[in-house]
Parts: sequence; C-alpha cells; structure tokens
Amino acid sequence: MTACHLVPIGRVVHTADGPLMEIEPAYREGLVGLDAFRWIVVHWFAHRAERASATPLVLPAPYRGAPDRLGVFATRSPLRPNPLCMTVAALAGVDVAAGTIRLGWIDCDDGTPILDIKPYQPSFDRVENPEPPAWCAAWPRSVETSGAFDWASVFPG
Repeated sequence: MTACHLVPIGRVVHTADGPLMEIEPAYREGLVGLDAFRWIVVHWFAHRAERASATPLVLPAPYRGAPDRLGVFATRSPLRPNPLCMTVAALAGVDVAAGTIRLGWIDCDDGTPILDIKPYQPSFDRVENPEPPAWCAAWPRSVETSGAFDWASVFPG
C-alpha cells in the first residue's frame, strides 16, 4: 500500500465576526471564482480527536434511538481510523488577496487544518430522497433547517 501524505491548505479561525478560513499563500489563487457559489464543501482534519480503538464498533452508540451497536462508518463521529471530516458551509465572503474565506458557520475548532474546499454543486452533492434509517429519519432534511433543531435531544447527555 502506498503511503498517503495530506497537506493542509489552511486553517479555521473563529473571530468575533464569525468563523473564517485562512488559506496558505501557495493556494490562494485557487480561490478565484469561489465567490460565485453560495455554499462550499470543506474537508478538514479533526486534529484533536483521538483515534478510534481497534474495534470498528462505536459503543455505546452516539445517538439516542440508534441501534445498540453502530459501526464507526455509520456515524459522523470524529473518533475513527482517519479523522477526516466534511462540512457543507454557507459562504459569506472570499478575499483572494488576503487568502480568507468567511463562513456562516463551521463545526470545528479554532486552528483546525483545512485539507480541501469544493464548491457545493447540487447536481453532484444533493440527494433528493436520501431515505435515512428510521432511528434518524426525524432529523432535519437540510442544513438550513438544522440550526433550529434540538440536537441535544439526539445526543446522550
């Protein structure tokens, strides 16, 4: 198996004005044209997460109402063999010269390494009828409605 080497292209910074991503100078030209999109897909590395144990099961299951046993690949937990995460984020602004991307929100810590950014493209990224399992079928159907959802009711205290 060939070794894989990932290179962060920037990092997340949480400011009083909201989250932004600071992009390394070598990758800033890659931001040209990104401001035409309203949403982006951000791939990031959960650098503070512990690696998953030897078992691929998440015990106990991280969600209320879920089956007693869930495999790590049936969860969005950062506790996995490779803590690679993805967030669809609202794009609030791009400054190519400064190498900054303002976001409406992102679910990662200050200093989190950014591995890649892609424009959200509904023809590739949206599934019209996703058919989730019954235990999570009542969760919001879009990122726009998830902000008002009582997520505390989903995760055990």
